[in-house]
Amino acid sequence: MKFKIAILCVVVLQMTSCALKPTTSEYTFIKTDLEKVDLDHLGDGTVLIYNGANMLHKMDNTARLNIWIDGKSLGQIRPSEYVIINLEYGKHHFKALHIDVVNMRSEHDVEIDKNTKVINIKPNITSNRLIVTNEFPETFEKFKYAERR
Repeated sequence: MKFKIAILCVVVLQMTSCALKPTTSEYTFIKTDLEKVDLDHLGDGTVLIYNGANMLHKMDNTARLNIWIDGKSLGQIRPSEYVIINLEYGKHHFKALHIDVVNMRSEHDVEIDKNTKVINIKPNITSNRLIVTNEFPETFEKFKYAERR
């Protein structure tokens, strides 16, 4: 009986230890409906940023990303969520954090120009990965707009 309780405690601790508290966004999100999101309406500083976490990170609650751009909090983007914001042309410094037993931080420099439309940022086993894709993910119809937290 003590063994079962110990195992249960370890499982509960493991599942809750990876919860990342959200940060409040200092950016103005451009609210839109999924039907209205179109690549033709992005670019010229209007950028869609999405969390492209895979199934393994979604299962164990480690896919939540807190993101900062140029020292300002963008907030938390959960798996299969996106935000649309306006960024000025030029180089921007992105910082990302997710918790996977320990804090996994990464920093990325991204050049925003008239052709920058879509940025995929996702947690991986050792850090975070940021890719300017300029295309929607394959299952974009399942994504939802990130709410302010």
